[in-house]
Amino acid sequence: MADLVTLPETPRLPVVDAHDAPCGTFPVHRVLCVGRNYADHAREMGGDPDREAPFFFLKPAGSVRQGSIVVYPARTADLHHEVELVLAVGPDGVLACGVGLDLTRRDRQAEMKAARRPWEAGKVFPGAAHCGVLRARAEVLEDPARRIHLDVNGVRRQDGRIGEMIHDAATLLAEAEALFGLEAGDLLFTGTPAGVGPLITGDHLRAEVEGLPVLTADVVEKN
Repeated sequence: MADLVTLPETPRLPVVDAHDAPCGTFPVHRVLCVGRNYADHAREMGGDPDREAPFFFLKPAGSVRQGSIVVYPARTADLHHEVELVLAVGPDGVLACGVGLDLTRRDRQAEMKAARRPWEAGKVFPGAAHCGVLRARAEVLEDPARRIHLDVNGVRRQDGRIGEMIHDAATLLAEAEALFGLEAGDLLFTGTPAGVGPLITGDHLRAEVEGLPVLTADVVEKN
């Protein structure tokens, strides 16, 4: 029997090798995000980093975007940036790593929290999971001193080291597997350092994890 609708094409992220040569694409299945995984960020969001087990929220694959433009979403006046190390899961574990932006309608998220409702209105929209180019077999996980940072218009907003994660990559992967059953094509956003803040139209973003392709993008109004 024929399908009655045609589904959107699966988002695919470019993957490069250690020399920046293209080596294929990564089709996205799901996006799993861990919350409050850096102590200073947990504190700035009102959490207790000493007591909290890892918790996750999910975004659909359709929220993934890649490229040089971040479209300011509708229904918010307080869009926030959160730079993150992203793990791309293959059939045998982490296949590649990249830099991501977990973009958040902070005003809508706050409304949902106050009403004790789910966060989707704050965390899910087209472009809410903005990703840079992935690097295959990246060695970044082997060096906890690697810096993760975000500049907005040339000013450093977020700055940390991946070794400052409360729960390391192995722990996050194991917990995500136990909770959701990780599958090839999943992206895991591993949390953000302190310094999250608002974006406005015209802002220029530069996000980086040492050893990975840099993500740059400009914030534009929706057409």
